Amino acid sequence: MADYRIVNDPNRCVKCGLCIAFCPCEVLEADEEGHPFAARIEDCVGCTTCAGNCPQRALSVEATGDAVYDPFADEPRADPIARELHEQYAEWQRVIMEKLGLRWQPVAVSLIDKDELLPDVPLPPENQRFCQAMMAARRGASILMPPHRHSCPDGTSIFGMTGVPEKLATGEIYVLFHKVVNAEAAAQMVAERPTLPPKSRRATYVAPLAKTVRKPEVVVVTGTPEQMMWLCMSMSYYSGHRFDFHASGFNSMCVEAVLYPLTEQEPNITFGCYGCRAATDVAEDMMFMGLPVDKLPIVAQGLTELAKKAIPDSRMKIYVPPIM
Repeated sequence: MADYRIVNDPNRCVKCGLCIAFCPCEVLEADEEGHPFAARIEDCVGCTTCAGNCPQRALSVEATGDAVYDPFADEPRADPIARELHEQYAEWQRVIMEKLGLRWQPVAVSLIDKDELLPDVPLPPENQRFCQAMMAARRGASILMPPHRHSCPDGTSIFGMTGVPEKLATGEIYVLFHKVVNAEAAAQMVAERPTLPPKSRRATYVAPLAKTVRKPEVVVVTGTPEQMMWLCMSMSYYSGHRFDFHASGFNSMCVEAVLYPLTEQEPNITFGCYGCRAATDVAEDMMFMGLPVDKLPIVAQGLTELAKKAIPDSRMKIYVPPIM
């Protein structure tokens, strides 16, 4: 049964067809009078791209009572991590937040393998984009999302949970959004981004680092550019190593904050992306860094040392002459 219904107000609809064109899952078609209707409602993921691009706000996407359905309710769940590891994660979170002065909690990200038991975490009552789940997790939420709970088919295909819809595979929809100049540029952007093999993962799980019940692959930190600088320096403190980052403004949370650190086992920065910023409360002065979880010990050690002199000196602007 469908989780969503799409309602169109014919008195406001101007039959422009933009909702049909923008739907990444090709749910909508036009009736004989030119009004959109949900021809394949079972394919709707609740992304609201159609409604967001309706110039008259004639269209709405509404969750139904079926959205709470959990097909995994009777499935056994994975045991949580050992208490010692849980306490270590909590301590690393404390150090990182304290030394950087972070407002938001670092988020532990887990990509559950197709043959792995799911952690004992509830599913959200409505579909969410991965970036929306990440923003909720930085505030304290723990969220498990199999593909049918994701509202962004870009994210589910990038994470290897589903195939990729045709409009996304060709980059056609990026041209409609006016994010690239033409189909060739869109296709290049899609070709350059990493993806996991289709059907290789069965769910995403995000939680504050101090609350995670599974060892994460990646930890994502939200902060200011200045805080990201100190994160970089914490990992260079003992080595002097410089980093090569991959950042584009496309697929920020899924590709740049998670997949690059996971596949390359190196930290990566991201400035956010169109979807991430349009669908969440991310402030204009915020950016992100994804860290392979095994980098956390050196991050905590490096920040502890930097906080003894370098961080407070820099923030006190010690080289700025007094204003007379």
